[in-house]
This record gives sequence, structure tokens and C-alpha cells, in this order.
Amino acid sequence: MSTAAPDDWDDHWDRYDASARENPAQAYRRRLVFDLLERAGRPQRLLDVGSGQGDLLAQARARWPQAELAGVELSRSGIAAAAGKVPDAVFVQRDLLVPGPPDAKLAGWATHAVCMEVIEHVERPSELLATASELMAPGSQLVITVPGGPMSAFDRHIGHRTHYTSETLRAVIVEAGLRVEQVMSAGFPFFNLYRRLVIMRGERLIEDVDSSSGAELPRSAKAIMRGFDVAFRTNRADSRWGTQMVAVARVG
Repeated sequence: MSTAAPDDWDDHWDRYDASARENPAQAYRRRLVFDLLERAGRPQRLLDVGSGQGDLLAQARARWPQAELAGVELSRSGIAAAAGKVPDAVFVQRDLLVPGPPDAKLAGWATHAVCMEVIEHVERPSELLATASELMAPGSQLVITVPGGPMSAFDRHIGHRTHYTSETLRAVIVEAGLRVEQVMSAGFPFFNLYRRLVIMRGERLIEDVDSSSGAELPRSAKAIMRGFDVAFRTNRADSRWGTQMVAVARVG
């Protein structure tokens, strides 16, 4: 089993770029996020907070070819991968939990922003969101996704501190000084089933993913992921039983 530190994000993206790219849960989250972003109009300037290895911005480029794109990311390896996928985007390496003035290129810049599966990894999520909001224009929309429901062994392995409920997610957003517009529980029923299988797999999933890190996924794994990707398209976007938490917030 890997002994890498859960917060070593350079190691994380070196290991998990391929598996994240094929992950149907990530694709499902992006669909949710994009649909919610478009409710406020097509993005003019889109910021990805915790942009990882760039899959969200790469898909955003295909969906909104006229939009300006930017990402803020802690990991050098994540930024390197993302810049290769979206060469016309602006990427800034920054730890949003370290106090300091916003990058001059991005201060008050974004009309739309995303923070997808990020704040469950940090001890001070409201502080991260408050710092990120300095990169957004007044009135801009922020869509946040976080995991709900029980943690799996793999979640703990990659550094999840907490999973959220509607109430705890709302409280974090309010503490960050943002206005909550909507909090919903998505993913019922098939995302819930997927999460249950991940939990049941336990530490064996860590071994499976680590053993294939940096390599092409097996055909069998790809086939299973494609099956879930199809099933996820029939999930309910808002249900009391959903275990994918999603919020829409606004700056100012």
C-alpha cells in the first residue's frame, strides 16, 4: 500500500491523473456544476478553485469556447498537467490557506467560479473559500461540490477531513462571508450505489488504484466506469437521499 502523505498533492496528481480522468463520479460532478453555472448565464471568466490536473477546465473550454479560464492550484504537477490540456488558461500556484494579497492577474476577476471536491481536504474550509472569493467579481456565482455520506478507506487515504450535510455545508459558506442561494443533495440512486461499492471495497481499492497509478486503466475497469457514467445520467439532481452535496453561492 502507498505510504505517500495524503496532502502531498504533487504526488497525488502524479499517481491519480489517469484514474481521475476516467472516473465517472468526476464526470457526473462536472455535469452538475456546468448546468448550475449556466443558470446565471454562460461564463465570461471562469475560475476553478483547486483546479487539479485540469479536467474541468478542459471540458469548460470545449463547452464555452469564448470564455476566459483560470485555475488556482496548490500542486505544481497538477498545474503542469492542466496547462498541457488547456494551454490558453491562466494558472496560479497558491495555497489559499496562507494569508496574502490576491494575485494581481486574478483579483476580482471571475464572473463564475467552481470549487469541486476541495474543501473536504482542509481543516479551515471557510478560510479557503473566503480567500478564493477575493478572485471573484461582486455578484459572481460560485458552485461548490463536496462529498456527503460515510467515508471510504480511499477517502481517508487521500486526505478527506470531513464529509458534509446540507447544514454543515451551508454553515461553512456563510462563515466564509458568501451568500447561500441553494444547497442540494444529488446523486440518488446510482451515485449512492457507486459510493456504497467504493466503501465496501475498502482498502483493496487503495491497492487497486495505487497499483495502476501512472498507467492506462484495465479494459474491465473502463467498462465498469462507462456503465456507471450512463447510469449517473438518470440520477436525481436534488433528493433528500443523495450523497453528493452541491451548493450555489454568490459573492457580495
